Amino acid sequence: MKKMPGKERIKKKHAPTAISSNPDQIEEASQESFPASDPPAWASHEHSHHEVKPHADIFSPLEFKEKTRETLWVNGVEYHYFSLPAAEKMGLEGVSKLPFTLKILLENLIRHEDGLTVNTQDIHAMVEWLQHKKSDREISYRPSRVLMQDFTGVPAVVDLAAMRSAIKKLGGDPERINPLSAVDLIIDHSIQVDEFITPKAFEVNATREMERNYERYEFLRWGQKAFQNFRVVPPDIGICHQVNLEYLAKVIWNQKIDSKNYAYPDTLVGTDSHTTMINGLGVLGWGVGGIEAEAAMLGQPVSMLIPEVIGLRLLGQLREGVTATDLVLTVTHLLRQKGVVGKFVEFFGPGLQELSVADRATIGNMAPEYGATCGFFPIDESTLDYLRLSGRDSQTIDLVETYAKTQGLWHHATQPDPEFSEIVTLDLASIYPCLAGPKRPQDRVELSQLNNAFNTLLAENHREAEKAQAYPTAASYSLHHGDVVIAAITSCTNTSNPDVLIAAGLLAKKAVAKGLVRKPWVKTSFAPGSQVVTRYLQKTNLQHYLDQLGFSLVGYGCTTCIGNSGPLPEPVAKTVAENDLVVSAVLSGNRNFEGRIHPQVKANWLASPPLVVAFALAGTATIDLTQDPLGTDSAGDPVYLKDIWPTNSEIAREAATITENMFEETYAGIFLGSDAWQAMNIPESKTYEWQPDSTYIQHPPFFKDMQAMPEEIRDISGARVLAVFGDNITTDHISPAGSIKADSPAGKYLLSKGVAVKDFNSYGSRRGNHEVMMRGTFANVRIKNEMLPGVEGGFTKHIPSNDVLSIYDAAMRYQEDHVPLIIIAGKEYGTGSSRDWAAKGAKLLGIKAVIAESFERIHRSNLIGMGILPLELPKGTTRKTLGITGAEIINLTGLTQEMKPGMVVRAGIQHEDGTLTEINLLARIDTLNELKYYQNGGILCYMIRELLKR
Repeated sequence: MKKMPGKERIKKKHAPTAISSNPDQIEEASQESFPASDPPAWASHEHSHHEVKPHADIFSPLEFKEKTRETLWVNGVEYHYFSLPAAEKMGLEGVSKLPFTLKILLENLIRHEDGLTVNTQDIHAMVEWLQHKKSDREISYRPSRVLMQDFTGVPAVVDLAAMRSAIKKLGGDPERINPLSAVDLIIDHSIQVDEFITPKAFEVNATREMERNYERYEFLRWGQKAFQNFRVVPPDIGICHQVNLEYLAKVIWNQKIDSKNYAYPDTLVGTDSHTTMINGLGVLGWGVGGIEAEAAMLGQPVSMLIPEVIGLRLLGQLREGVTATDLVLTVTHLLRQKGVVGKFVEFFGPGLQELSVADRATIGNMAPEYGATCGFFPIDESTLDYLRLSGRDSQTIDLVETYAKTQGLWHHATQPDPEFSEIVTLDLASIYPCLAGPKRPQDRVELSQLNNAFNTLLAENHREAEKAQAYPTAASYSLHHGDVVIAAITSCTNTSNPDVLIAAGLLAKKAVAKGLVRKPWVKTSFAPGSQVVTRYLQKTNLQHYLDQLGFSLVGYGCTTCIGNSGPLPEPVAKTVAENDLVVSAVLSGNRNFEGRIHPQVKANWLASPPLVVAFALAGTATIDLTQDPLGTDSAGDPVYLKDIWPTNSEIAREAATITENMFEETYAGIFLGSDAWQAMNIPESKTYEWQPDSTYIQHPPFFKDMQAMPEEIRDISGARVLAVFGDNITTDHISPAGSIKADSPAGKYLLSKGVAVKDFNSYGSRRGNHEVMMRGTFANVRIKNEMLPGVEGGFTKHIPSNDVLSIYDAAMRYQEDHVPLIIIAGKEYGTGSSRDWAAKGAKLLGIKAVIAESFERIHRSNLIGMGILPLELPKGTTRKTLGITGAEIINLTGLTQEMKPGMVVRAGIQHEDGTLTEINLLARIDTLNELKYYQNGGILCYMIRELLKR
């Protein structure tokens, strides 16, 4: 097919740079020539190493793959593809009615049809979905690529290195362990806000980042050399989601196989749950645990049920003064109420044309917060506009348009709406300025009601009588409950969106003109997700005004939003600690769970960047900014938020200065890194030379004593309860995150290794050391173990001694006595970010099973991936109805090598008084692939054994 006529095309750009097999040599290469060792599975019919489905295939093998292969032409270049319209003519009636996301999944199945992992029944199930708008069919999905950030990427690379060591020990070739899919790792989670306000803040923080993380970065540089199909974006470039949006994503991927160009949808999984930000560009991607990502890297399919797809119809347009942040917080609240956990959300309706790709990316980013697997926007003219603006080459842009229109993946306003499982409607004109908090992103609070929301929190803490009390500090100011001690324009949710950042700059400009200044107790910071942001804020001179109010650049990466907020100023920290003040943080991030932002801050409010600036001026959350003044001007007159809030036309005028040259200059040397990065001396070796004295990278024990054949599955007998938790225990509660306290088990370990407290760094930065991570599992300062009523933090009661110990110390005592352990919890166990150490740490503590009322999707999968059994209580049965105290002995029976997905496991609960309760539990091993992983003691062991067989 010829390209679509009549459109002006941008000039052809230089193709993106790619790292060669020698990372010290940079060469110009197209992204389709990403270093590759083997062709993708769909390029060959030989798939004997994959699992065979148990059901018979009533259709002829490869029926659709062979008959839907067609070609299209774009600017004289021929592309092979698998045609969805052709599949519909072959009998897949209704393909054109499917949601866009399911069309992408269907193309993926047709392209990978092999009669084994994907057969024609799987393909027919995609259109049979239209009958009931849901399905119980398991499919094997293979994303095109994998995206990682360094917190989750380092342990994944550590696992790959350990797998190489293990397979070598078992007599195999270590180079068999290599990513088969394209993998990009962006170092963006390690910079901390140590220095702020000063012009040198970024330089100081970046230098300290390199000093703290040198061992980790050396290890990643080794991985960059040792592994094929693996690229690393050095630190201080930008966050993975924005680099993905602005540079890595292609919307339509293309790859040369056997001298033929193939085109297919750009799809990915990422080791950060906010991978969904790329959904705003029409790219299907979502977050998985690091364990699942490693499987995808090594050619294993992602097993999933064909999902329900919720359509969110958008009407109208946003009113003057309402931001994309207000929109996404409203969407999050709306969809949490609706209940979309484990479902796809797809946006449609006339309001779609009112949202830029930046607005869409803001909404897509927070899909984990509204509970969905993804929040998808289809490809349309806005997609092409963004690709042009961000400097994508003309061939890529033309391919996107031609392929999408040919395949029925193009959205235009006059076409019939897809069929959805359910439809939710939102009028954009109904949205008002808002925040979310103080503990959950779905708890939307209108701006005018913030003071009331904070009063409720004070009452919950029994501190309402102290609201007006002033607490003197060693500085020239006093603190109060509710004071804002952190105001952070931080990366992720908003830094894809020039409108809200320009709004923050304009508000700062007007505030400076009025003579307003930030309150002295507020730690202000600005950490954009891309260097492009700096370019347009400098060009418009708006960064100058942000600097004057304390919002100087502190780094390009995830800072405050993941707990890398750095220490509070000493006078603030001391007064807050001595008086146990309930103080606030206001940030433009996407997560505000307890203990996440800063251990001393109990109230965390998500807000748009301009509101972050406003609250730095106000200095308190006990205010109604719709009525109360922010401060006074030079004449002593009150200044209100409405006086300095920028208009939409003012924002649009400044946004018009953004050009594609800004993107081209930013990404011209994306893989080069700083002088310090390039100066590292990295040895050439197939296997990693583990350093016993390293406190950052250690050889994990997951493959210790591993044999070529798995051990037999056995019942779990005489298990003790390590902890009992309530509802909504997040992976932030479970997984080590944030700062490391000196008196914690992890802190004591580092001290014993000669590490000074100032050099502890964060848990996230030490994810490559299992000794630190297992000690930090369940160590969150806000976690509540119901075995110890009234106690916060990672403690438990050891049974039968009744000694109160840290959870780590108790687990080690149980291990010495060869006692298996179980966790008991309420609803939505494991919600939040896709933290693989929430499962890895549990494994190393000796936990064999988790019994809960329900599980979050990714964490349930990660538990299985580490050989831990997720068990679901019957509906209406809870830890409370069972009378669980934590002193019980639990026996689980029915666990054999002949287990099946979704089987029942019998639990015998022996209470402290000698009585016995027996109940049936649902084993949440949902698919055959998951069963294989569990039978092998985890997904990594399974993959090593599979590679040994080949």
